[in-house]
Amino acid sequence: MLTLREAMSQLLEESVVPTPGNTRSTQGFVPALDLSETPEAFIVEAAVPGITSDDLNITVENNVLLISGEMREEEERKERNYHRVERRFGSFQRSVALPNTVKADQISAKLENGLLHLEIPKAEEVKPRRITVNVGNRN
Repeated sequence: MLTLREAMSQLLEESVVPTPGNTRSTQGFVPALDLSETPEAFIVEAAVPGITSDDLNITVENNVLLISGEMREEEERKERNYHRVERRFGSFQRSVALPNTVKADQISAKLENGLLHLEIPKAEEVKPRRITVNVGNRN
């Protein structure tokens, strides 16, 4: 059983905020992700600042969209004495379960200003359709 102090120390060590003695994190980061929907497609937007398209890997398998990559640190500067390091570097991955009714082979991806934009088209059978009502005499 952990004491409250040990539990709090462990929680802080695993958090985003560095604690004294834990100023350099070895963990990667988790990009923020937005998921929205239009009548034609699902839209996934992920914040990946500093990532190039060469450092991204996007796959769909068994209706799971997987976005992975690596945020590389420019260079380590040993001549500095860091007081706080909040930027995260290393590998990351995010997964999103997709419905069966998407056209996975037609997903488009665009990376612009640190924002990854994925458009995942819906299959025709799930797009909303307007049904017209005929007016006439009942026989």
